[in-house]
Amino acid sequence: MNKLGYKIGCFLVSSFFLTACTNAGNFGASVQQVSIPRVDLMPEQPQPYKILDWKQKAKDYDHYVFDFNPTLPAGTMIWLDNSQRNLPQITFGLYTAINDSRQGPNHNNGEFHESLNSLSAILGAGLIGIDKTKQNGYNYVKMVQNYFNSDTGWDIMMNNTCPQVALLGGGYGRDWWYDVLPNVLFYAVCDIFPNVDNADRIQKSIAEQFCKADSVLNGNYDYSYFDYGQMKGMINHIPFQQDAAGGHGYVLYAAYQKYKDKRYLTRAESSIAALNEQKESRFYEILLPMGIYTAARLNAEQGTNYDITKMLNWVFDGCKSTNGRTGWGVIVGKWGDYDVSGLQGSITDGGGYAFLMNSMKMAWPLVPMVKYEPEYANAIGKWMLNNVNAARLFFPNEIANKNQWLPEMKNYTNSIIAYEGLRYEDCYNKPELKGVHPVALGDGPNWTPNNPNESMFSLYSTSPVGIFGAIVDTTDVEMILRLNCNATDFYAQKPYPVYLYYNPYSTEKYVTYSCSRKSDVFDIISKKYVAKEVSENFKIKLPAKTARLLVELPAGSVIEKRNNKLVVDSNVIAYK
Repeated sequence: MNKLGYKIGCFLVSSFFLTACTNAGNFGASVQQVSIPRVDLMPEQPQPYKILDWKQKAKDYDHYVFDFNPTLPAGTMIWLDNSQRNLPQITFGLYTAINDSRQGPNHNNGEFHESLNSLSAILGAGLIGIDKTKQNGYNYVKMVQNYFNSDTGWDIMMNNTCPQVALLGGGYGRDWWYDVLPNVLFYAVCDIFPNVDNADRIQKSIAEQFCKADSVLNGNYDYSYFDYGQMKGMINHIPFQQDAAGGHGYVLYAAYQKYKDKRYLTRAESSIAALNEQKESRFYEILLPMGIYTAARLNAEQGTNYDITKMLNWVFDGCKSTNGRTGWGVIVGKWGDYDVSGLQGSITDGGGYAFLMNSMKMAWPLVPMVKYEPEYANAIGKWMLNNVNAARLFFPNEIANKNQWLPEMKNYTNSIIAYEGLRYEDCYNKPELKGVHPVALGDGPNWTPNNPNESMFSLYSTSPVGIFGAIVDTTDVEMILRLNCNATDFYAQKPYPVYLYYNPYSTEKYVTYSCSRKSDVFDIISKKYVAKEVSENFKIKLPAKTARLLVELPAGSVIEKRNNKLVVDSNVIAYK
């Protein structure tokens, strides 16, 4: 080759590599983060700090609660219900709280037990890999179908199997979230445990009932509850629960993903539009966060334009309306010696009353939400650090004796079952707790005069512990968590692992990342690779007070731009 040809060849080769490298890194601008003002008020580094092994917690909980012959002092938490209500099969019951005097095999014919408890326990166990379809000779996933209330004509999953005994525990035909949430849980359980006999029929019925209900409501969710038998909105002494639209939307969009019936998509969008168009927060417990997750997915996957920021602020700032569950939101502050920011519950009752169940369940929708709306990664990462740290305080072995109502019974279940709540101050007027902040306790003793003190320990609250077990992991840098964004992203395509990391420090940190295979690791937020062709542990840099949302791709994957999305092998990895 002559010199001219050589130079031209070098020029072409150099140009090729320059173009290839430029294209390889030209994936769009970094995602600008959107703050949540109440999260901004939370400490960057909560104190005292400790992250439990939540997966082990979940394993211990399942092992104990589903043991018919345990050796712990609290005794047996499960019994068989042979009433065969709704379906011709034996089901099971779990105590709502330890030794709840309303429950058990010898009370109310063994029929008073709650699906919100049983379904949460099955969900949590399934999330950490326990097969509840064949555990010690029982198919608990099949057994839980008895909560499908066909005898009443409602034809959806309910909190109880029997309307009469349900009056003892609340929820049946009175309080909307009790009627909607079991169906949200059931759909999630069915995604974890697919192809269980009769489950598809029940899921289809739920979808049809919710589809009809949203059509009847036609954007007006100003009701205390909905009669799914009469297909009629109802008003009683319970405040209006407009956030039920979030639960409808969640189930209907899941049904659309499962059945591809466009009617379900239409009604999912209608439900979330009703949620989005509310004038103020009507937040209570969990259905609004479920709706926010659904809104984020609809924005990303269907091109809608729901206001995620507004609705997130409704959750964190709380309900301020006198027509709703006033004061329900997310706690911010330090109670006594403990940072308790991030927990969910009442921000006004007695100075604040947080609940374990709500705090764990809120992670279910909001952690995977960042895959679809990555501009909230910083806020969700910081909130989760605070939430997960403070959540340990509900367990009797994780809070000082002076800060709990029953320190003499702290080993009753080896701290497997937690207190229901954490209050700023005691509400039972126990003299030695006067002026103590916070106090771990529960509502159990209020439910009936016969309930013993140990009913403050709540299975109902602890059952979803597997949500944290599946999502939360620690790293080799204290206070930097690895959050699994796929774990609770149900009825979604999840071809590649996705993890959220948040650095709460004012300086950059290097964290060890472990790959499950030879991989390229791409940050959805910065739109840049953090590593290529890696197969073992390696260090990733986390800028100060910044999140990374990392997707783990097979090594050599080609990222393409399609319709303002980033795609690998027809799988969307970034929506913006």
